[in-house]
Parts: sequence; structure tokens; C-alpha cells
Amino acid sequence: MTAHIKLEKVAHIAKLTISNPPANTWTLESLNQLKELATELSHDRSVYALVLTGEGEKFFSAGADLKTFVSGDKAMALDMAFAFGEAFEALSAFDGVTVAAINGYAMGGGLEVALACDIRIAEQQVQMALPEASVGLLPCAGGTQNLTALVGEGWAKRMILCGERVTAEVGERIGLVEEVVETGKALSAAMELAQRVAAQSPKSISACKSLIQNHRSQTHNAGLVLERELFLQLFDTQDQAEGVNAFLQKRKPNWTNS
Repeated sequence: MTAHIKLEKVAHIAKLTISNPPANTWTLESLNQLKELATELSHDRSVYALVLTGEGEKFFSAGADLKTFVSGDKAMALDMAFAFGEAFEALSAFDGVTVAAINGYAMGGGLEVALACDIRIAEQQVQMALPEASVGLLPCAGGTQNLTALVGEGWAKRMILCGERVTAEVGERIGLVEEVVETGKALSAAMELAQRVAAQSPKSISACKSLIQNHRSQTHNAGLVLERELFLQLFDTQDQAEGVNAFLQKRKPNWTNS
């Protein structure tokens, strides 16, 4: 493991810290590492939630280092595009709950990785943008799709086509982030939220998450059918029996993610 992404496990939470000063930019190596970590942690039955944050006080992540693209090498551009896509899609597919603790500027690929998370908590001083078009590029790591799904076409076009930066306050108003906290409090708020996940059945969380994200590619009616299918599948798990029995016995459930 390189030092560009630091992993720490706290109870059932995996905390990932983007660590590439001064702006926590993404590299081919760190993107591949994120993909591997997200996949590994998704298969770790002891991990129910993942929190992602940036090292330092100024940047969550400034995205890609533009020096990577200065030569105009299309092969390198293709490698980076696939690395960005595969890393952030692996994060989106994580089996549990992912929370982005946005503690500073989130620009380009730095915002796109937050968009790949389930929930975003931003500090009050944060600014967010997808400024790729201003340098002749475009968001290629899910930005055009995930941003539109969250905030709608109008605001997605303002941010991407007009290059508009969004403050944390505006981000909360338009649905880009779910919570705004004081400076320096994003990580603790994200960890607190992630701790709540431990009270839920991991198997139920996984099924519910897939149903919520189902709307991106399936019809409403298909989602209704899938709800019933996944509901019945839960009866093949130990956690279903444990949850019901714990409630009836008035005790806390002991989840095993099985």
C-alpha cells in the first residue's frame, strides 16, 4: 500500500484518507489502490461502513493533476479515464454505506469521488466544482451522470457547462450534500453517522442500497418487483432471524453479516 490512501479500521468502519499533499490529487497509482481497497473492504464481512476524507485542512481533493494531460498523450488519457471510472464505480458498489467527509475544496475528480459515495457531509467553508470544461476536458469519472441524478439537469448544467462553484450552503440546498457542519467537524460527523449503520443489519443495508440505486438504470415497476425478491432473499440469512428474535426478546441484535 502506498501512502496516498491511508486505511484505518475503527470497529465496523473503514476510514480512508486521501493523502497526496498539497492538494490530495489523484494519480494512476492511488486510483488503482482505491479500487482495490473498495473491493477488498466490500468483501470484508466485519466492515459495515466506509468513510472517505482528505488529509489536511484546505483540500478534500483537487482531482487529477493537470500535468498528467499536458502532453496530449491519448493512451495516458485513456488509462486515467478507466482508472478514475473503475475506482469510483468500485466505491459506489461498496456493499455497505459510504460517507464522504468533505473537509476542503472538492474539485473535478475530487468532487466526483464524493458523488460516488452514498452520503456527503461538507464543512461550511467548502467549495465544490466540476471545472473540467474550462481546461478543455470533461468529467469522466461519473460526474455528468451522478451530479445530474443528485441535483437535476439545471444545476448540473450550471456547474458543468457554466463552471459554477458551489458553496456548502448552496450544495445542501440543491441536494448535492446532505449535511453542512462547522469547519473541522466533517470527519467526526461522518464517523458518527457511520456508527449508526452498525445498528442496522448489514444484509438489509446491502439489499436496500441496491434497491435505492436501482432507479439509475431500471424502471420504477422493475424496482417494485425487485423489492419483493430481495425481501424474500433476506429470509435465507442468519441476520433476518437474529433481528426479529432480538426485537421480540427486547435486546440488541448481534449482527454477523451472514
